[in-house]
Amino acid sequence: MMPADAKATPPPVHIAGRDRFQAAAPRVADLPGPRPWPVVGNTLQLRRGAAHATMETWARRYGPLFRLRFGPYRAVGVAEPGIIDQLLRHRPVEVSRSPRIAKVINETGFAGVFTAEGEAWRRQRRLVMRALTPEIIRTFFPVIGTVTERLQARWRAQTGRGERPDVLRDLKCYSIDVTTWLTMGLDIDTLRQETSSLQADVETWFQTVGRRLPQIVPYWHVLRLPADRRSDAAIARLHATVDELIAGARREMAQQPQLRQSPRNILQALVAARDEPGSEFTDQDVHGNVGVMLFAGEDTTANTMAWLLYHLAGEAAARVTARAQVDAVLGGHLPADLSQLEGLDYIEAAAIESMRLKPIAPVQGMRANVDLDLAGLLVPRDHLLFLLPRVCATQESRFPEAERFLPQRWLRDDDGTETNDRRSMFPFGGGQRYCPGRYLAMVEIKMVTAMVLAGFDLRVNERAEPRVDPVSENFGFTMAPGALPLHFSLRS
Repeated sequence: MMPADAKATPPPVHIAGRDRFQAAAPRVADLPGPRPWPVVGNTLQLRRGAAHATMETWARRYGPLFRLRFGPYRAVGVAEPGIIDQLLRHRPVEVSRSPRIAKVINETGFAGVFTAEGEAWRRQRRLVMRALTPEIIRTFFPVIGTVTERLQARWRAQTGRGERPDVLRDLKCYSIDVTTWLTMGLDIDTLRQETSSLQADVETWFQTVGRRLPQIVPYWHVLRLPADRRSDAAIARLHATVDELIAGARREMAQQPQLRQSPRNILQALVAARDEPGSEFTDQDVHGNVGVMLFAGEDTTANTMAWLLYHLAGEAAARVTARAQVDAVLGGHLPADLSQLEGLDYIEAAAIESMRLKPIAPVQGMRANVDLDLAGLLVPRDHLLFLLPRVCATQESRFPEAERFLPQRWLRDDDGTETNDRRSMFPFGGGQRYCPGRYLAMVEIKMVTAMVLAGFDLRVNERAEPRVDPVSENFGFTMAPGALPLHFSLRS
């Protein structure tokens, strides 16, 4: 008999798959999976920069649920869309982001809404969401237009001189400029600087996090390699930049006290919230979230735009259709307001299709905070979960001609229905932690794509083998193109 003061173990949280999916085994140890090596497990089987591709291969070989081990950590790979969807919906309580990600990021000194959990996350997210609503983006739209005009002018000048634009670098500067202007009210204009130290330092931060995430042993705690010393210098400069941004906001708010009651951007809202009597915010909260704002979109939105331009350059039929719509809606000009942008449904469909084929987060690491029942598989608390959304988003059974770039699959029929199931792909995550910047990201994507189609002829390097993807996928913190063999010429 159970003692009176003993607590009964709660039953596992049940998470069902789709179409009556059942796990291949009741225990993680009985699942199929790659054979682990002694001590390190499967860690060294993951190639640097291509861990996602190896995991996707394992999912196709061993099934939508398979076992993994990384050093002392047990894990399950998940490539079943119904389970992925439900796991995302169970965040941040029963399932949370992998503590490894939070630890690596927080060590750089930029703990913010991205790594926060529980009530701290809810409190910080409310502030972030204030600046990312559709209404705010609509008011802010002229600024997005200004930054887009700068990008257009840069690429026109370079193309006119016979130079090839550094597309990925420029798109990252574009995203930094838009995000910083929106969230901080500052026009830092990295785009028109030939070499931006801020953009380079942000890029180094992403590379540092991506390099350290898969390491079993945090060697940098005791040994500083040359790459770590470069990271230290870049991160120190980023902290100095953030400190100056906060100091500038405080000076402006001292001159205009009304800003404490009616802040104009997230930076001012963070400072005001920190300075309220009895505030639960700390100086570290402000500092970390200003850093998050610098990073937000630089990698994710820029890489998404780069992959979309690559797909349009390589698929003539899609490019011709997209350009025809741009010409019809815009008449050769940049969008003057959001209503025009909303008329570019084919570009939106192309963006969704590009994200299906080239998701910027092909692997999402999580931790089970309670015992889970994944369609009959018992996953004990503290096991890691690696979600692999591209596997289910590229299955022929779900998407005919799954490997082809076919934007029309996302256009609505005459009666307004979609022929494809968006529930089989998760470009912006899901559940309560659905990406707060998704609306801004889509506006940026459509603006840049419309600008390129209206003013430039775009093609892929002609030396590439036909039907062979010449662009490598480089996965660190996000999945970026290893290089972009894109050629721009002024549209005749």
